[in-house]
Amino acid sequence: MDDERFVETDQPYRDRRGVVVRVTSYDRRERRIIFMRPDYPYPCCVPKWYFEKYFRKYEGKSEG
Repeated sequence: MDDERFVETDQPYRDRRGVVVRVTSYDRRERRIIFMRPDYPYPCCVPKWYFEKYFRKYEGKSEG
């Protein structure tokens, strides 16, 4: 049942400062987005409402 908790993905988004991050998964239970920042070795996470407000889909060429 726990394998349905996370939805795996690999999508680029820009944060509110313009930094391109890599979204790796969505936690259905906690309603949060898990992503990786460039040059930072640990996953970051924010609530879904925050992500929808401050992050935008990045359509350009992948950085890094």
